[in-house]
Amino acid sequence: MRHFFLLYVFFCSSNFTFSQNEQSPLIADDTIAQQKWVDSIYDSLSLREKIGQLYMIMVFSNQDEKTKLDNIKLIRDHKLGGVIYSLGGPVRQAKINNSLQAISKVPLLVGMDAEWGLGMRLDSTYSFPWNMTLGAIKDNALIERTGQQIGEHCKRMGIHFNFAPVTDINTNPKNPIIGNRSFGENRDIVTEKALAFMKGMQGAGVLANAKHFPGHGDTDQDSHKTLPTVGFSEKRIDSVELYPYKKLIREGLSSVMVAHLNVPSLESRLGYPSSLSKHIVTDILKERLGFNGLIFTDALNMRGVADMVQPSVDGNTSSTFLTSGTIDLEAFKAGNDVLLISEDVPAGISKIAEAYNTGEITEARLAHSVKKVLRAKYKVGLHDYQPVGLNNLVNDLNRIEDNLLYEELMENAITVVKNDNDLIPFQKLETKSFAYVELGDDSGTPFFEELKKYTKIHKIEADGFSDLTNKLQAYNTVIIGFHRSNDSPWKAYKFSEEEQRWISQISKTHNVVLDIFVKPYALMDLENIDDIESIVISYQNSIVAQEKSAQLLFGAIPSKGVLPVSIGSHFKVGDGIFNNSIERLSYGLPEHVGMDSKKLNKLDSVAKLAVKEKMTPGIQLLVARKGKVIYNKNFGKHTYEGKEKVHFDDIYDVASLTKILATLPLLMELEEEGIVSLDTKLPEILPEYNNSNKAQITLKSMLSHYAQLRPWEPFYYKTLDSVSKKPSETYYRSEKSKEFNIEVAKELYLRSDYEDSIQSIIKDSELLDRKRYRYSDFPYYILKKFIEYHYDRRLDELAQNHFYESMGANYTMYNPYHTISSKKIVPTEIDDYYRYQKIHGYVHDMGAAMQNGVGGHAGVFSNANDVAKIMQMYLQKGFYGGKRYFKPETINKFNTCYYCENDNRRGVGFDKPQLGDEGPTCGCVSMTSFGHSGFTGSYTWADPEEEIVYVFLANRTYPKAENNILLRENIRTKIQRLIYEAIDD
Repeated sequence: MRHFFLLYVFFCSSNFTFSQNEQSPLIADDTIAQQKWVDSIYDSLSLREKIGQLYMIMVFSNQDEKTKLDNIKLIRDHKLGGVIYSLGGPVRQAKINNSLQAISKVPLLVGMDAEWGLGMRLDSTYSFPWNMTLGAIKDNALIERTGQQIGEHCKRMGIHFNFAPVTDINTNPKNPIIGNRSFGENRDIVTEKALAFMKGMQGAGVLANAKHFPGHGDTDQDSHKTLPTVGFSEKRIDSVELYPYKKLIREGLSSVMVAHLNVPSLESRLGYPSSLSKHIVTDILKERLGFNGLIFTDALNMRGVADMVQPSVDGNTSSTFLTSGTIDLEAFKAGNDVLLISEDVPAGISKIAEAYNTGEITEARLAHSVKKVLRAKYKVGLHDYQPVGLNNLVNDLNRIEDNLLYEELMENAITVVKNDNDLIPFQKLETKSFAYVELGDDSGTPFFEELKKYTKIHKIEADGFSDLTNKLQAYNTVIIGFHRSNDSPWKAYKFSEEEQRWISQISKTHNVVLDIFVKPYALMDLENIDDIESIVISYQNSIVAQEKSAQLLFGAIPSKGVLPVSIGSHFKVGDGIFNNSIERLSYGLPEHVGMDSKKLNKLDSVAKLAVKEKMTPGIQLLVARKGKVIYNKNFGKHTYEGKEKVHFDDIYDVASLTKILATLPLLMELEEEGIVSLDTKLPEILPEYNNSNKAQITLKSMLSHYAQLRPWEPFYYKTLDSVSKKPSETYYRSEKSKEFNIEVAKELYLRSDYEDSIQSIIKDSELLDRKRYRYSDFPYYILKKFIEYHYDRRLDELAQNHFYESMGANYTMYNPYHTISSKKIVPTEIDDYYRYQKIHGYVHDMGAAMQNGVGGHAGVFSNANDVAKIMQMYLQKGFYGGKRYFKPETINKFNTCYYCENDNRRGVGFDKPQLGDEGPTCGCVSMTSFGHSGFTGSYTWADPEEEIVYVFLANRTYPKAENNILLRENIRTKIQRLIYEAIDD
């Protein structure tokens, strides 16, 4: 009986019926305790203190001392109900919040306009994309996660109400205040996204606020400056503007913000703001829609309401201004619960108190709103208030899961709306010459730098259109990036007239991809888009948006987004072209592919130690997993004494990696074509071996280093003067001529016939005394001769034409000194035994140098990113960038250890994991993995089972090749072990 009595007392003391309480979004799970607390607090307050609970003032965390003292006085003297924060940093806000809470009789209800996040994270201006961007995403689970993670940020900052989501349906491209803040123009899509956002945020314990009721989307005026008019019929407003509110209210929406709008069909008094309209707030929102949550006014100091007219006695209008206190009273009488950012709080409290004392406002009406405020405070935990913890606050607002979500959101939002002739994703890169033209007033550098990871592309800068036209003549494909400020969603987004003309003219003569990093409405200014092959909308100019858009253009990630709004006659809401990935490497955070960022960062320490201890002047280090580059860093400098730091686009002499980056893939092609097989014997490809001691050697045994071939021959040594030990005049000249045309180093030319001598020395060399594993470069000298003879072309040309150009491996080449600046080439040694000069841009390996820099075993220069592309192609069983280079069975055939039973770990060309304790890997890789190492310090390894590609490039041979500490300390395999320890799935 006592239980039923308590329930009876609760219902009698409440201002709501049972059915209303059941539907109220402000009721906590412990209903009885909540009501007891609410009644106790309410009864302890004086009339003015009760009215004070209705007010929420604006606080800036970067405020000056006077403003700070004024706010303290307002809260202390008038027992205000809450604050709304804006601007400033998280630590300052938390400190201010704690101090204001400390002086409050009743804990403050804290709100913030965090529609797209707190705006306090260290790595971007705003935490998450704007609503327009989210509106392009089809997967609403991502929107719910966004709401949840924003809610978690708010909760960590002591924020109880987030004034989001915006539920305005943006059907007016000229809307100056909504625009990017709306999910779009389709009422169903807006509703779905707002609901998902609301559920996520309220699931995190932060109360949502749908705004701006009854609908601010279809206006072309700014309510901060005037009173916008929504001129639609009541039927239209009910079916469109109110549509999202109906569903969100049914699903437990906590609060609504009423806009300052002139809505003639809903409020007959001319120029009377919706926020002060009893018909709109009470009759429609509360009674017709059945909303029992908190109702906030929009900021009462906005001009749209402050400039309103006062109704006269006869019902007509006059131009008399309401006083600020009177505005507060009118807003409360209309049915609002919380008066947001009043111009004069004391005056407003006095006006409402006066109305209460005269009976104009009843006790029931006052208790109705004040108790709702108190219920909200209990629901968010203010009955057991705890200050905001300052420890790790910044780190807690900069979580890896937030960065992960941001990347995922942008990947899902970027929208392809036009793609004639399937220009994107770009394929057949060998047929395209790319130029990038940057338009707009903001930086497109992240976009351009990301594009450069995929192919050779030049940024074209010109003084005028004539100059631009001349410079573009050398290119057939132009990527135009339109970049405008990402600082806020209200920044300018349109093309200038000159930019429109440039786009039009370039499109007439080139294949053009126009990628805009602004809201879609920018395209409305383009009169004719017929000549533009492809149009991509990337929505925002954030770094992540630019990087992901570049990845999409090259097919590293699929295109998934759809238009949230229509763009004039060009495109309609919902338009979007979906392209699949063509399996090029993408770039992103380790956690996307089951790796731990913190553990992976341990690689930094090992690489830095290697540089510090002078094991190598510099390092390029890359890790990819599941087709995504997740770690790509540079350490040190080109030389110990120099100032040139290692950059992404610097290239290294990769030494013996040449074997699997150039010679082996060309041989694999020939094997697929039936020109050779693994059982082919040397005389079958080079008849001069017919009567040699190598006549029975097969390609399989030779490339498995199981053919009794000698490891190495110092071919250069016989060309040195016997006395001076310097290049002999018999073999060398300082100037190039027909007889001396092999360039072994700067101003040093070897006799033209000496390549034949090298081949003869190899053919006539003695075999080792028995068959066992012995690493040898000889097979690659032999294969180079065969491959070049078969194709009648040089090995470097073949590698470029067959692989590097189509893969976009534009940093991979032989003899780089011919084509790129020496500043981008890392030197390998100061040679004091053969060439007697700094080896810079010329191949380090002496035998390769004696072949004009083009060896089958050495000679390739590359950067880590390009090496990763080729290794990823192998890992993907011969497929990369939309092109099949090899059949899967070919990869398997060459990646097989045929002599493991003979204690030989090697595959055919590929190195493989050790069979015992000693070997080329950390011992933690799978036996299906493969790779190679190089004398200069290079190393690469791919593991099909863990889908990992690892690249380590160094110039440990500088200044002297005898420096072998990098190898003795097993730096490369220590890093490899750390990579595997970072696997977290």
